[in-house]
Amino acid sequence: MFEYFPDNYPWSLAVMLALQCGGVLSDIDSACRELKPIAAGPEDQTLSEWRQRWAKLSETTVAMAEADLQRGFRPSAGSKLQRAAAYALMSERMMRGHDIAREEAYTRARDLVRKSIELLNDPVEQVEVPFEHNSLPGLLYKAQSAGPRPCLIFFSGFDVSKEYLLLFGIGPELSARGISVLFIDHPGVGEALRLRGLHAFPETERATTPCVDYLQTRRDIDSDRIGVIGVSLGGYYAARSAAFEKRLAACICWGAQWDYGAVTLARARRQGSALSVANWAEHAQWVFGVDSMDEVLEITARMKLEGVAASIECPLLIIHGEGDRQIPVAHAHKLLAAATRAPIKELKLFDKSTGGTEHCQADNSLLGIEFFSDWAAQILNRPAPTQTVQTTGANKVHDASVA
Repeated sequence: MFEYFPDNYPWSLAVMLALQCGGVLSDIDSACRELKPIAAGPEDQTLSEWRQRWAKLSETTVAMAEADLQRGFRPSAGSKLQRAAAYALMSERMMRGHDIAREEAYTRARDLVRKSIELLNDPVEQVEVPFEHNSLPGLLYKAQSAGPRPCLIFFSGFDVSKEYLLLFGIGPELSARGISVLFIDHPGVGEALRLRGLHAFPETERATTPCVDYLQTRRDIDSDRIGVIGVSLGGYYAARSAAFEKRLAACICWGAQWDYGAVTLARARRQGSALSVANWAEHAQWVFGVDSMDEVLEITARMKLEGVAASIECPLLIIHGEGDRQIPVAHAHKLLAAATRAPIKELKLFDKSTGGTEHCQADNSLLGIEFFSDWAAQILNRPAPTQTVQTTGANKVHDASVA
């Protein structure tokens, strides 16, 4: 992975996310160049600089978009607003959870995305999915094919949101293959957490079932071809959803999870893997709506797929990087082995020879996006699958019948 900040993994990951969201490297360099000398310093002394520089870059880009609008250049303005939203998300990414400035920065990014959709005339609909005594906000990117289309419910992970997923360019890839996608801010992420106070919990099916219910009411969605996908921690959310929501026709884990409690415990003891955000422990408490790491550990201890994965009865795809520094590749192998009832199951591993070896292909995300989009098109646009297990490595494929 290109590490702009060699001594700071969360900051380098954020740079790669900004690029994945459509950011321009020269823009990013202008914002981050003077941060390099302080990247390894104490968080309290460095994060304010991080926030200010990304926020300034965002507003500079907004001003350019406004100049385009004055001349009637709507598509150019829309593209610039998307970049401005990406930069605003990077500014917000490292803020403390309960900081009012974080809510303001996220709202700014969300609104920039909404305006860009309007200017670009993208086939995206803002939706609200009824959820318990509230609702979950989503962005439905519609396939351009005629007739009711398959749809994927897309779950975020620990630190991204529907805006990230839209900016990643996933919608056009799936739409080109005749598949719609619902980017949903479920409890613990995005707008659901920041503006509605909905915190994460292990029983993901509580959020999945309302999404399926909602999609089945729509004439433009084929109710028999609804799948689920999750990125990063969303790999747990997706697999858990498929185990308990039997109407799902496919499951994709873009980054495997097997035992998130064990991962969290190791990180709490400073023995674990790389962290995706600064202020990780505080961020975890915010996501789960608790006041201590002991409470986080109590919740995440329930977030494991042992005894759950065997209940997955739809086709399953797991994508993982062999060099993942956040979630070891062993999680992918354990999940694959445990999903004994999946009629088709496939593990796609990326290594250094192909690229995509980092967490959720952070070093080359397009590899993962193209692969799961093609796989989803094969599964959701085909008759009921035969009983086959398929495991795909970086350079080899093994097939075996299910006993």
